[in-house]
Amino acid sequence: MPAKFRVAAQMFGFRDHTKTLEDAAKTMKRVKKIGYDYAQISGFGPMDMADLKRVCDDAGVTPIGAHIGLPQFRENEGKVLEDCRKLGISYVAIPWLKASDQKTLADWKALFREFEGYAKRFAKEGVTVQYHNHAFEFQKFGIKGGKGGKTILDMFYDGTKAIEAELDLGWCARGGYNPVYWIRKVSGRMSQVHLKDWGIWDDSSTPEWRALGEGSLDWPTLVKECKKAGTTDFIVEEDNQIATNDPFVEYGISRKYLRTLGL
Repeated sequence: MPAKFRVAAQMFGFRDHTKTLEDAAKTMKRVKKIGYDYAQISGFGPMDMADLKRVCDDAGVTPIGAHIGLPQFRENEGKVLEDCRKLGISYVAIPWLKASDQKTLADWKALFREFEGYAKRFAKEGVTVQYHNHAFEFQKFGIKGGKGGKTILDMFYDGTKAIEAELDLGWCARGGYNPVYWIRKVSGRMSQVHLKDWGIWDDSSTPEWRALGEGSLDWPTLVKECKKAGTTDFIVEEDNQIATNDPFVEYGISRKYLRTLGL
């Protein structure tokens, strides 16, 4: 019987260890050893996705999604869809965009329509398109007299239906919001979620990314809220590892912590 909830490693955190297919093979075996049966594909060097899928299969790690940049969607949608099929995945997220390319609110709305178009076309092929947020999407437009206004992300999800959310809860907190608000906001359209913790590291008072459970986010509450919202895939991402400089150590800490929460 398939697992009700799946915990995956977002491979961007291992990008220095996946530049070649040979390195990827070694890395995927180590990812399996530290407790991950699933992975979200990102940060690999140039390689054919069919070859990468064989590497994953050999290691016993199943791809459950991928991050593919907006330029690739714009250049060749067919290639993006082909890579999804080679990996055997039904989720693909647009992970980042250059915020400065959108100068006006009209520019943002045009981008929302573009993303919705991808989502509708890919849905016909059995692939769900998602959007992965950072912090800049929490900029507000329309504030008057110190009141009101809506964030870019509010407008994005209010103005679309087909595209799914892949909230990054660490970036939600970093953008100044309680992630619970956003989990509830996108309830029913967030099959996959990104888990990323952050907190003060030293006397510089500068927050840094941390392994799950070592930062400031309330993970027991957030995991519970995600489950209520219909999330099935919990994806761990450690962008960098300031505490250890070792993604295998920190992803391992995060995996052990999630087990204490029943994942």
